[in-house]
Amino acid sequence: MTVFTLDELIRIMRECAGEDEGAELTAAAADEEFDQLGYDSLALMATASRVERELGVQLPEEGMADVRTPAAFVALVNVELRRDVEPRRDAEPRRDAEQDRPGSGRPVETR
Repeated sequence: MTVFTLDELIRIMRECAGEDEGAELTAAAADEEFDQLGYDSLALMATASRVERELGVQLPEEGMADVRTPAAFVALVNVELRRDVEPRRDAEPRRDAEQDRPGSGRPVETR
């Protein structure tokens, strides 16, 4: 399973939005709010988009709205990565496509 780290977030944020001269984005700043580090909502959107592309994960808008710190961003990404790997408990079992073909003995719904 892939695990997203603070170092990866820092790399992506620097590549997407640069680094504010007055604040240093390091592991020590993990619990500081993004606005104190010089990153606005546009920088976070660009970073989220890049993370989604690189990791193949979908970050929920409502989750991103609550992310205020680098540590919270990393935690959200890791929750979504686990969600993509773990089977959903409420998901219906997958049926074999062969079962639904005409002539397979199973009725095929038509509309």
